[in-house]
Amino acid sequence: MTTWMPDPGQGQGPLYARIADQIEQAIAGGVLTAGTKLPPQRNLAFDIGVTIGTIGRAYHLVRERGLVSGEVGRGTYVLNNAELRPAEQADPMTAALAGTRPIKAPPGKLRFDSTAAPDIGQGASLEKVLVDISREHHADIASYARDFPQHWFEAGSQWLAKGTFRPQADRIVPTLGAHAGAVAVIAAVTAPGDKIAFENVTYSQISRSAGLIGRRTILLRTDDYGLDPEDFERVCAQQHPKLAFLMPTAQNPTVVTLSLERRQAIADIARRYGVWLLEDDLYGAMSGDMTPLLAELAPERTFLVGGLSKSVAAGVRGGWVACPPHFSQRIRIAHKMVSGGMPFLLAELCSRLVLSGEAAILRSRCIDEIRAREQMAREIFSGIEFNSHPHVPFLWLKLSEPWFSGTFKHAAFEEGVLVDDEDEFKAGRTESVYHRVRIGFSSPADRNEVRRGFLTLRRLLDSGRTGYDSFA
Repeated sequence: MTTWMPDPGQGQGPLYARIADQIEQAIAGGVLTAGTKLPPQRNLAFDIGVTIGTIGRAYHLVRERGLVSGEVGRGTYVLNNAELRPAEQADPMTAALAGTRPIKAPPGKLRFDSTAAPDIGQGASLEKVLVDISREHHADIASYARDFPQHWFEAGSQWLAKGTFRPQADRIVPTLGAHAGAVAVIAAVTAPGDKIAFENVTYSQISRSAGLIGRRTILLRTDDYGLDPEDFERVCAQQHPKLAFLMPTAQNPTVVTLSLERRQAIADIARRYGVWLLEDDLYGAMSGDMTPLLAELAPERTFLVGGLSKSVAAGVRGGWVACPPHFSQRIRIAHKMVSGGMPFLLAELCSRLVLSGEAAILRSRCIDEIRAREQMAREIFSGIEFNSHPHVPFLWLKLSEPWFSGTFKHAAFEEGVLVDDEDEFKAGRTESVYHRVRIGFSSPADRNEVRRGFLTLRRLLDSGRTGYDSFA
């Protein structure tokens, strides 16, 4: 066994990633040679003054990179170069860009780290529409989408409508999903070096994408009721963000919905300080909540994004942005620049699904399936604190002692279930600790798999100190 130890003060990024990077560097430099046994996780955690969960995640990361092998009870050993598969020899930057999830999900694991629309037999509906498009538009599907027909915009106007709010068709931009739409907005209305405000925990892939194109992240404080308007005003006054990314309804991962009073306060603050608002309503559109959107309260400065991947079909990566007046052309060009453009087949498919009413039917069926799975979660996790919504495909679950978020994620992985720890949703470095995990339950193929995964996680939660120690 080696006496080598990493220095947690060196490097960049999350602590576990810095430790993993140093292990990789030690292997590359010959300090840790093939066959060397790494220190037991508990020992190394004690020696360098970090949690065992941090070491567990670091070891898990170097296993993902194909640098070591490990078995419970046997230990973790450095592989020799002949055993390494080229695809697994990852750049240390990869983990920082990809987040905390495996880049490629290991076989045989139950995926409770995804919230895409459940499979309720959408394939038959998609097949019929795709056949019709192929028959009617031979030339169009074989070329670039140079001309956008009016019904593409009408479909976006219809899909993004809520309550009395319906965006005008001339303010709609068809996009390659909500994520691509959000990145296009960021690219269009901010410049490298500009600050973008995010809630402490949120859909962090937007903040990573923004960082990749040179924008800076600043964090906003939240409480049990969502974004704190007082902190939003403090950040606006002191740090002058150019844009704020928010999910006011069924926020990911907390499931919190902002009150009308808080939305009005946020809209007023953004107006006073000249801050653009980027509103993601992917889950909000599924919730049935009719609280007015920020796009309705501050239409002159709010970009609203939505799509079909969470509520209709996971493989249909189509969506729309509703823009403030006079911004649609700018966002459309930015979307083309950052995504390569909108393929005719996808845009036509999304539009036909919406305008025919088929998308609404599929969404209703997906919500029915989600409702049944969420009710199952309520039964199996009875007595445990968590946030959920009957129409939203994930839980924000509070961990009891002695669990840390990263430790529980690692233990769940060893039991065959992939979940997301809280770090997956942190838009930037923060001292805030929630001791929570997000459990997404729409990906498993059927309810039997969902039940099996829920029961596995419940046993792990109930195991307490025994479950914790067994992964040392």
